[in-house]
Amino acid sequence: MDIERENHKLEKRLCREVGRAIVDFNMIEEGDRVMVCVSGGKDSYGLLDILLKLQQRAPVNFELIAVNLDQKQPGFPEHVLPEYLGKLGVKFHIENQDTYSIVKRVIPEGKTLCSLCSRLRRGILYRVAGELGATKIALGHHRDDILQTLLLNMFFGGKLKGMPPKLVSDDGRNVVIRPLAYVPEKDLARWAEVRQFPIIPCTLCGSQENLQRKQVGNLLREWDAKFPGRVENMFNALQNVVPSHLLDRSLFPFETLCATGEANEDGDKAFDEEPCAPPAAAGADGNPSWVRPVIPITAGD
Repeated sequence: MDIERENHKLEKRLCREVGRAIVDFNMIEEGDRVMVCVSGGKDSYGLLDILLKLQQRAPVNFELIAVNLDQKQPGFPEHVLPEYLGKLGVKFHIENQDTYSIVKRVIPEGKTLCSLCSRLRRGILYRVAGELGATKIALGHHRDDILQTLLLNMFFGGKLKGMPPKLVSDDGRNVVIRPLAYVPEKDLARWAEVRQFPIIPCTLCGSQENLQRKQVGNLLREWDAKFPGRVENMFNALQNVVPSHLLDRSLFPFETLCATGEANEDGDKAFDEEPCAPPAAAGADGNPSWVRPVIPITAGD
């Protein structure tokens, strides 16, 4: 009974956090056709599962279509996803493209494969989105992915840059959304166990132990275990940026800054304690409207 109660709490938390992200960043609108990219991993399975639940209670009408890119990796069980998606009753499309051979031919042995693989995959998915008439492309990146990207860019790219919850694609023709932006990876891992998703392991990039992203992910998990709350604070920092206390001259006019003789409450507080960001706007029950039952409005209301 305790397990059932914990599973129910987890489901409510997932729906709440995904709904909150959708509301905060206006990810899904009336009439959208959302292409959900499903790889066979726990994150994309969880994304599709939660979006299907929210679709039943959302205040807007939208359509979901699951898309898998079969990259022709040796041993890939190509029957698993069509069977699973067919049982769900969700619309789906399997795109067959042999990117595996291209990546293996171009990238030298021992080098990481992710960069080229992701570029090829991204281009194909953008094309498929146009062919299917999708208005949004939903990816299964979660909170930990966003923080990993931030640290990778800081450590190796020299940029203070993360992974946005919503963006316009580099071809300018697609809107990409990440509804799991507020969801920690450990919740998705637990939900995959509860729902018994037919996980398909990645034998391409997922099997590479020398990936910088994997090492940074291990670092975050270590911090989370040793210093509870640190990862949450890092994520909150992404939502509380103070340009005047950074060094980017394109974001703040340091060159023209001068004393005004007037007190400034946003002055030199670089090391002062600041309160946590206030919670997202919620309804009377504490939940955003996306995670509350929707009461139909009839004529005359």
